[in-house]
Amino acid sequence: MAIAGLQLDIFSALEECCDFHYEIYILEGTIDELEKIQHEQPGKHKAAAKLGLALLKARDVEVIPSKGLVDDILVKYSKLGDLILTQDKELRNRLKRPYLTIRQKKKVILVK
Repeated sequence: MAIAGLQLDIFSALEECCDFHYEIYILEGTIDELEKIQHEQPGKHKAAAKLGLALLKARDVEVIPSKGLVDDILVKYSKLGDLILTQDKELRNRLKRPYLTIRQKKKVILVK
């Protein structure tokens, strides 16, 4: 959702930040949340969710099946060594370092 609000090309920002091989995945629960926002929220939230879903489809981002709370699942993947990209302050506090976040509303950085 931050992509629309910040007008940030997240895929280009990841390429600039990550000088190593990576693959992008998204949790099924995150897709479900975006679809719910798209159908239930008005205005800019609806538009942001729609844009996010369209970009994920256009980039053919692989969806990881998931059951349960999205944040808890992301923390689990973080502890297994996967890099998680988030702006959510509470989630960042729970993640194992390193993780990725957006700074200055225009770039992705690796927090070690």
